[in-house]
Amino acid sequence: MSQLNPRQREAVRYVDGPMLVLAGAGSGKTSVITRKMAYLIEQVGIPGRHIAALTFTNKAAREMKERVTKLVDRKLARGLTVSTFHNLGLNMIREEHTHLGYHPGFSIFDAEDAKALLQDLMLREASADAGDELSDIQMTISNWKNAMLAPGHAVSRAADEREQRIALIYKRYQEYLKAYNAVDFDDLILLPVQLFQSNPEVLAKWRRKIRYLLVDEYQDTNLCQYELVKLLVAERAAFTVVGDDDQSIYAWRGARPENLATLKDDFPSLKIVKLEQNYRSTSRILRCANTVIANNPHVFEKALWSDHAIGDEIRIIRCRNEDSEAERIATEILDQKLKKGIDFRDFAVLYRGNHQSRLLEMKLQAYQIPYRISGGQSFFSRNEIKDAMGYLRLMINPDDDAAFLRVVNVPRREIGPSTLEQLGNYARGRKVSMFRALHDLGAAEHVAERGLDKLRRFAHWTDRTCQRMYQEDPIPVIKQLFTDIEYEEWLHQHAGTPKQAERRMENVWYLVDSIQRMLDDGKGTADEMGIEDAISRLILRDMMERQEEEDDSDKVQLLTLHASKGLEFPHVFMMGLEEEILPHRSSIEENSIEEERRLMYVGITRARQTLALTYAAQRKQYGEKIETIPSRFLDELPPDDVLWEGMGDTDAAANQRKGKATLSALLGDLGA
Repeated sequence: MSQLNPRQREAVRYVDGPMLVLAGAGSGKTSVITRKMAYLIEQVGIPGRHIAALTFTNKAAREMKERVTKLVDRKLARGLTVSTFHNLGLNMIREEHTHLGYHPGFSIFDAEDAKALLQDLMLREASADAGDELSDIQMTISNWKNAMLAPGHAVSRAADEREQRIALIYKRYQEYLKAYNAVDFDDLILLPVQLFQSNPEVLAKWRRKIRYLLVDEYQDTNLCQYELVKLLVAERAAFTVVGDDDQSIYAWRGARPENLATLKDDFPSLKIVKLEQNYRSTSRILRCANTVIANNPHVFEKALWSDHAIGDEIRIIRCRNEDSEAERIATEILDQKLKKGIDFRDFAVLYRGNHQSRLLEMKLQAYQIPYRISGGQSFFSRNEIKDAMGYLRLMINPDDDAAFLRVVNVPRREIGPSTLEQLGNYARGRKVSMFRALHDLGAAEHVAERGLDKLRRFAHWTDRTCQRMYQEDPIPVIKQLFTDIEYEEWLHQHAGTPKQAERRMENVWYLVDSIQRMLDDGKGTADEMGIEDAISRLILRDMMERQEEEDDSDKVQLLTLHASKGLEFPHVFMMGLEEEILPHRSSIEENSIEEERRLMYVGITRARQTLALTYAAQRKQYGEKIETIPSRFLDELPPDDVLWEGMGDTDAAANQRKGKATLSALLGDLGA
């Protein structure tokens, strides 16, 4: 407690009712949540197994759990739940699958699986242009689920013919998911909510299990997540939620900053504590952030402040065009690296959209500046891991058609697309999965004999392997699986070099080792899991961690403003501060500038020491040069705290010569 400021201590110690902690950027909210968990266990006497803390990323959950275990005796913390919303939902569905009408070993469909199923449904419905609207339909269905709108209601509430059609696709999509014994990512929250609403006994059981609930990043909750929290805490209102309405930047995926205000209506005795002391940025950076965000309407007023020095002015740099903007950022980074010895990893370049990084990447490469783009290829997106996960998914749930189609011809088994189409049509007619249809005698009348024979041999091998996986130690069986299918030989046939094939096979063995570790870690504890659980956890980890890969090497960080949330960097460049970029054109057209302003606020508060904002006076659009309008957010910054550069009409060529001379001198110094 001695390390906390008075407001933080107040937030930790208050346990007499519902609580909202309004935590500004860099105000130490993670310390408050972790110390509150320790306080609840040690001082209030609530056993760890009756406390749950929810967040939005595995990284945040891991960090919190590690911090708590350092603060509290391991025995007292046993059974403590620190997880993402989706992980908790997965555990709930696994435990209550019978009530929900699912078999054990259900599959979790990721976005690609869901898209493939929707595409299949649409091709059979429908119009030739179906492919163009696939993403739109997927997003609409996801939004409906997050808003707890069931297929039947979506059909009856459809406003026009298009919505009616999407609602009917949604209805069939859900029917097929159920037939495949599968759930999608949104179902992980929606199904527990629906179960709790319809089954008071199951809800009472989970309320007894979770006696105190803590929620991080509450402004990012959607309607369904809000309902899940409300259902769990309604009885005793023993909860603490931590959030910041000024950092709510995910409306496009259903986040509702108004959930913070709704909380006060649903829990009138809600206590509010504001964390306004920032431990990250200079006073000047905070003053700029406060001034900009003050232009948004607020239910809760707060202003960040800091004990840190005033710091450098915020630089606003006008560049001739997008090329000189990228050049300016690259040369500034190199200049500060060489003159001040600042590590590359201490620089971050933030932008509104991924397309903005392309030109910058070329400039960084030209100057041999190492960089990393956040959200690069994740471990789970590699083809060999997708294949391996396909086999593992099929082993725990043979009704998983997406997994079946992924692996049935990897390695090649000479099963042609027409054979699979015949089997698919027969399975749909019977309303069963493709794997199950193979066991029907009637399949012989619909699927060509040669193809059916190959499919049934594959099914027989799968059944036998699956049976062994449950009867024996599963890890040797999984290893044998990859030997049986001669997967390493397949990789060597399709890899550019033998080294590449070996590296890919090593990735597969690493995956198998991960399953082994998960099984070993839980042995003899309340968290002990079977092979089904371990594989389901891996599927969910893949879905949650695709944007969370960590890289500590000395590289400049390039990332979108959305991806930067929760991070901090000593030196930040924000590029493209122009109307129609930030704020984005669609926000201007829809008059929804407030979220764009929150993005600006998030960007400013990532910076610890220095912040530079750049924009191009001209930009190419569809091959034509257009004059840009500087972002309105630049005019909202306090004039005394900013320094405008590049505003004079000096000779551009002279400036370029001067820049090149400086760079040559610096590179000369480096060579010396």
